[in-house]
Amino acid sequence: MADETGEVRNDKLDPEAEARRRLALAQIRQYPDPVLRMQAREVERHDEDLARLIERLEHLLRDANGLGLAATQVGVLRRVFLFLPDKEQDPVPLVNPRLAEGSDERESDVEGCLSLQGVVIPVERHARVTIEATDPEGNDVRLELEGLPARIAQHELDHLDGVLILDRTTPEARREALALLRPQPVLVR
Repeated sequence: MADETGEVRNDKLDPEAEARRRLALAQIRQYPDPVLRMQAREVERHDEDLARLIERLEHLLRDANGLGLAATQVGVLRRVFLFLPDKEQDPVPLVNPRLAEGSDERESDVEGCLSLQGVVIPVERHARVTIEATDPEGNDVRLELEGLPARIAQHELDHLDGVLILDRTTPEARREALALLRPQPVLVR
């Protein structure tokens, strides 16, 4: 997930960081890649393959300067995502996450996505959620989240189910976003 600017956290990047960001984004699947609409499978083994996937996601998330990244966004159909509940902490990896509980209270705010570059649209989400998962070693994890961390976790959970912010916005915002995402014809003289 990107922040409300639509691309990445609002930090000004030096030229080297900007180059790393562009390289990372080149490895993140972009709409309309069909893998973004596919449902991820449960992780059955907490092994070296999983550790390598999490390490790759962490590097891409940092370099892309994002707030969250799901395995499906790099073409891996496994139920794994990383997110930054706090910008001052390391990314939190969650394996086989599920929404255990969502508050009745819902909030609408703008969201961007690393797989939908340049798109910023309103999305309504639960204000508070409880996420149950395991960590990379297979230990049970239960997170009580609210505000931005809750929004990021719900966004990444959606990715694991093949759901995009385009599916959760207003019809008007969806039309505008799809117009931005539509390839523009190149005129050659």
